[in-house]
Amino acid sequence: MRTLFSGPRPSLRDHKPNVQLAERRLFLRGGLSIGALSLLSGCDLTDNEQVDSVLTAISRLNDRAQAALFSRTTLAPTYTAADITPNFPFNAYYAESKLRPVDGEHWKLELAGRIADKKPWTLADLRTLPQESQITRHICVEGWSAIGQWSGVPFRTFLERIGADTKAAYIGFTCADDYRTSIDMATALHPQTIIALDYAGAPLPDRYGYPIKLRIPTKLGFKNPKQILAMTVTNDYPGGYWEDQGYNWFSGS
Repeated sequence: MRTLFSGPRPSLRDHKPNVQLAERRLFLRGGLSIGALSLLSGCDLTDNEQVDSVLTAISRLNDRAQAALFSRTTLAPTYTAADITPNFPFNAYYAESKLRPVDGEHWKLELAGRIADKKPWTLADLRTLPQESQITRHICVEGWSAIGQWSGVPFRTFLERIGADTKAAYIGFTCADDYRTSIDMATALHPQTIIALDYAGAPLPDRYGYPIKLRIPTKLGFKNPKQILAMTVTNDYPGGYWEDQGYNWFSGS
């Protein structure tokens, strides 16, 4: 019998990035409106660069529309303790077995960009600030949701304490698990956006983002970074892990 492969047999995992890209392109094409399709009428749909250019423009238009509709005062729904989802799911771009715990005793939040006081913050520093608790729903782009109880520092309070330029356009985050994302300033200042230090009344477990997670109930789950190492206040678009792969940047829930 002839051997078709001289090396290791390829698996679907080897082609996962290409499969995900193809799925994303098909999903975006399938979701185009009649108006958007008219923009593609002169495009060859086999031309990746041409189609991606149009889809990116449509996504940016969607970002601006969502930003215009976003309310700085309208709150996401809140729930009671009886509504909390048992065994709140782990959520990341990798399997939980690949989680890399962070040493909280030596961890510091690094600050950069349009910030007056760039002194790094420890967990002990953050716990000296006012704390709030919320029971809100996490909505995943994959189609599931779960309700959890998060407690921590109102992000607005922290931004004011460090002298962040609240007229800047973006805040970008980098994380210990190599994840990146960024949010708009209006969302950062929303009263429900918090630096979560605790889950269900105890310090965040590793699987939920220890040492800190940004909890934003007005956005989809992938916009809620965890294991945060650094943040930058900037007017330059920072992008993000999923955003750079075509996911909608604003992603309000």
